[in-house]
Amino acid sequence: MDIGLFIPIGNNGWLISENAPQYKPSFEMNKKLVQTAEGYGFDFALSMIKLRGFGGKTEFWDYNLESFTLMSALAAVTSKIKLFASTAILTLPPAMVARMAVTIDSVAPGRFGVNVVTGWAKGEYEQMGMWPGDAYFGHRYDYASEYVQVMKDLWAEGKSDFKGEHFQMEDCHMQPKPSTGKIEIVGAGQSARGMEFVSNYGDYNFVTAGGLNKPTKHAPTVEALVEAAAKTGRDVGAYILCMVIADETDEKAMAKWQSYREGADVDALAWMSDQGAADKTAGEGSTARHINLPEGAVNLGIGTFVGSYETVAKLLDEAASVPGTKGIMLTFDDFEQGLVNFGEKVQPLMACRQDRLVAA
Repeated sequence: MDIGLFIPIGNNGWLISENAPQYKPSFEMNKKLVQTAEGYGFDFALSMIKLRGFGGKTEFWDYNLESFTLMSALAAVTSKIKLFASTAILTLPPAMVARMAVTIDSVAPGRFGVNVVTGWAKGEYEQMGMWPGDAYFGHRYDYASEYVQVMKDLWAEGKSDFKGEHFQMEDCHMQPKPSTGKIEIVGAGQSARGMEFVSNYGDYNFVTAGGLNKPTKHAPTVEALVEAAAKTGRDVGAYILCMVIADETDEKAMAKWQSYREGADVDALAWMSDQGAADKTAGEGSTARHINLPEGAVNLGIGTFVGSYETVAKLLDEAASVPGTKGIMLTFDDFEQGLVNFGEKVQPLMACRQDRLVAA
């Protein structure tokens, strides 16, 4: 079972709460975290791309680094861990992202991949005059499909003459090619159309686990991904996304969780809700809908495993046992201490990680 770290490229991580640890993102902080994760045998680290925060008293995600430049720097100070950067596809042309990816691959051969972000919060793009209109919600995966095809053509052939509705290449050249011949693609489609996109073009798809201490709640979503991938004849890995809040006892950990909920930053949550409601085409399982669920309000709708180190280890093993699950990407309430506690007190108890621990 692969384990990854969803690094805090934005301030305050993934808890929208006045009672959660408050910190600003920096290269030094993320370098320390990724190097620590690499030391514990983590398989990958991923940084999102966020271009406008949610505001509120905590100024949630108002402070954000840029994904590709950060991961390029991290590539130079790591040696084993795989690194994924995120492209907001409305902001960067695919031929440029293809070249940026190959550049980072030259720093960390075979260790770099691209996370494709179609965009669910139009406020991020409107502020820069880059929002193409709400009709984009209905065809964003068509746009993403062409985008990725251009990149794949360049990585495989060194040139592209792709002609589509959204992109037209004219004898577009790019050398060198990736060191291993390909760059892995990651998506996070929760809707049927999103999964269809990843099944055709991606290598992994992130799935939101959802709920508090519900380790198998992601099973129907993973099953849908497996079915979608079967139609294309491709093997697409399901990586679940969840937050770990662990302590010495269940009671201590649950007290933290309760405190975070009591301190919810309601103004930041209101902005998030407004943005999530803008996509009128969103299906029930989509990111735009899921991110507004009451049970996941202060942690952006991702699954949350709260308890003692032993309890969290059991919950993660149970989550890993869901057929089709190939990896788990983790966030923490307190990233620095949470990562250390996981590496030293939780991971050694996980049955699904024993082979990786030996290797590490």
